Amino acid sequence: MYVIFGASGNAGFATAAALRHAGRAVRAVVRDTRHSARLAALGCEVALADLTDLASVAAAMRGAQAVQMLCPVPVADAHPEATMRKMIDIAAEALRTDPPETVLALSDYGAELDANTGITRLFHYLEEQLKPIADRLILLRSAEHMQNWRRTIPAALASGVLPSFHHPLNKRFPTVAAQDVGTASAQLLLDAARGNGTRVVNIEGPRRISATYVADVLAEIGGQEVLARELPRDQWTPTLLRAGLSARHAQLITDLYDVHNAGKIDVEFGLHERRFGKTELIEVFAPIVASLRTEARLQGA
Repeated sequence: MYVIFGASGNAGFATAAALRHAGRAVRAVVRDTRHSARLAALGCEVALADLTDLASVAAAMRGAQAVQMLCPVPVADAHPEATMRKMIDIAAEALRTDPPETVLALSDYGAELDANTGITRLFHYLEEQLKPIADRLILLRSAEHMQNWRRTIPAALASGVLPSFHHPLNKRFPTVAAQDVGTASAQLLLDAARGNGTRVVNIEGPRRISATYVADVLAEIGGQEVLARELPRDQWTPTLLRAGLSARHAQLITDLYDVHNAGKIDVEFGLHERRFGKTELIEVFAPIVASLRTEARLQGA
């Protein structure tokens, strides 16, 4: 049994689908029942689990041959760092009590750094907690997900300006489509029997991009001019707070972009196992823009 946490998300769903296509038994773990039907349609067993509750996490893992662990950063949370650390501690305790043959953790570029890297430092904590537990541990570190730009697309199309935390605008950085992360994860889980120990794998998309490139792609899809603009550093926190994030969550993001813009978030030096997704940015953005336009038409009807 392959147990996939976060199975309702883009990466987790892709993992579950690929494993089912390979004929493997999959238990898809979700936080609520909204996405149960499409996972059940794949032939998955669907389990509900609260990542802050040890009993439900342990029950979801019971009998697993392999576990894909995802501890997401809580969004609507006044103390996201504390909550995510609690999730990690609970996952580690459940794995310690009933260890599967293989654990794959979805992590981040830069997770090797024990420094003030904001959100990425939480993935460093995840990796450090899991290393003593799993005999066969795969750390799949991914670049920034292309889907993360979704939050800025409506305003960019409305105003013709794409605000960017990435400075300078022409600096190239790695990104990856979330579904490519999930597909790579499934491949690694199916290949896990090749040996024990900790295996670190990095994944990014087919090309590195810049904020200017992101704006150009959005302009092409939208059929309008869209220009990238550096969001001034002193506007980062107010912008995030206006978007509804808590002060502590905003701090995690600003800390991350500070080190990102300093060039410190990348593939760990000396590690050579890398995967490259095939999905281009335009393939991710096109359905997002189409969905936004459909919503706008329905609201205007």
